[in-house]
Amino acid sequence: MIAWLARSWSRRGLAACLLWPFSRLYGLLAALHRWFYRAGILKTERCAVPVIVVGNVVAGGAGKTPLVIALAQHLQRQGLKVGIVSRGYGRRGKSCLEVLENTPVSLCGDEPALILRARAAPVFVANHRIDAARALLEKYPATQVIICDDGLQHHRMARDIEITVFDDRGIGNGWMLPAGPLRQSWPSRLPMHGLVLHTGQSPAFGGFVSTRRLADHARAVDGDEVRLDDLKHQPLVALAGIASPGAFFDMLRARGLELAQTISLPDHFDFSRGTLPVQPGATVLCTEKDAVKLFGLPDYSAFRLLAVPLEFSPEPAFLKAVDDRLIPLLRKAC
Repeated sequence: MIAWLARSWSRRGLAACLLWPFSRLYGLLAALHRWFYRAGILKTERCAVPVIVVGNVVAGGAGKTPLVIALAQHLQRQGLKVGIVSRGYGRRGKSCLEVLENTPVSLCGDEPALILRARAAPVFVANHRIDAARALLEKYPATQVIICDDGLQHHRMARDIEITVFDDRGIGNGWMLPAGPLRQSWPSRLPMHGLVLHTGQSPAFGGFVSTRRLADHARAVDGDEVRLDDLKHQPLVALAGIASPGAFFDMLRARGLELAQTISLPDHFDFSRGTLPVQPGATVLCTEKDAVKLFGLPDYSAFRLLAVPLEFSPEPAFLKAVDDRLIPLLRKAC
């Protein structure tokens, strides 16, 4: 059902047209929600430090988390102390907590766990991101910048810089949910400090671009690295529980790997539900986002699991644009 709906969002066909009246209602409710905050009926809360929100206007992932990691590392290289907050999509429980190395992924979510594993910065999760930001600043009062992973539509926490991320889907058929993929209207007037970054290979409209490629190695559960070139001419299994599994499979094939089996799973898939249809002893390639959940599960010990890291790099002009917007805010906060 989900795959069918996603396909219908690429064009204004019969299915999309039938759903169009509902999209008008969704758009009205979304606009009303934003108006409540602008009018002060619902309160926006501001942090003591600048906040950068990285999000997207289309349903599903578009490469936000790799950008959050890259952005945090960029700011840290400049000597800034960075903190990251997230809702922790798909996690169990509603408590506000710091994500630590021993925090179960089920309690924090796969993306916050992946961010922490990248040693990007302290990470806090909460159902309301402002609660996560408060807890982060209380424990790490020297924090100078907070990056919010997702949250463009979460207006309760004020933001100083908005980064909207698009992949190769662009805006699809340009309609709002459920007739199209948009969670808010686009094009929209970007805020003064707003930026657009494309994570795909074929941007549909203007904005900054980025490059992404697979690393030259895969990593096993014990930390050992295996060169991708050494996996050539072997029948491999590839699985991905991300927004666009096909993109991961295509990147593996582009590296000359032979995929005897591919397994596409929903984004944030819960691997604890049971084993997958893979023969014992098979070499299984997965994304790092899947690996934070798969590594350590006893049901998968019969496979040779290898996580393939993604190397993501926004263009230098984008990072400069972030710096140009952030520096005055930091001076103001001092």
